[in-house]
Amino acid sequence: MAKKIFILLSVAAMLGMASCTTTISSARIEHFNSAAITATFADLAVSPNKITYTYRPTDDVNRGGEVNVINTAVRKALEANGGGDVLMEMQFTLKKSGKRKVSEVTVTGYPATYKNFRPANEETLKGAAMMNAAQNDPVMRKKFLGIF
Repeated sequence: MAKKIFILLSVAAMLGMASCTTTISSARIEHFNSAAITATFADLAVSPNKITYTYRPTDDVNRGGEVNVINTAVRKALEANGGGDVLMEMQFTLKKSGKRKVSEVTVTGYPATYKNFRPANEETLKGAAMMNAAQNDPVMRKKFLGIF
């Protein structure tokens, strides 16, 4: 009887040791000094027609959270309305069932596509810098708009 218990415990111990596996992974990052920076400009063609799209997310999409549900709704809205790149002036309405689950999201906005991609030159970079400064500084905004 003791021999059977000993064999049974030995087999259980071997199975216990065999079923435990540990995986260790590592990564090595090499730093190098080569900058690959390019500036590209594009025009944004915004549709004059406002679209509205209602999306009912699956459980898989809901597991990603509210931001995932909204992003999926925007993607589906653009696909259903001609395949734009971005939804301008986007607004959304969420309907929830329970505390977390989104049952429905409605997005509205103007679909837009990027067109006329071109490399930046010195003139376009200066113009972009001026526009950025004009957005952040009221005095620069007046100079940029020619009010001064």
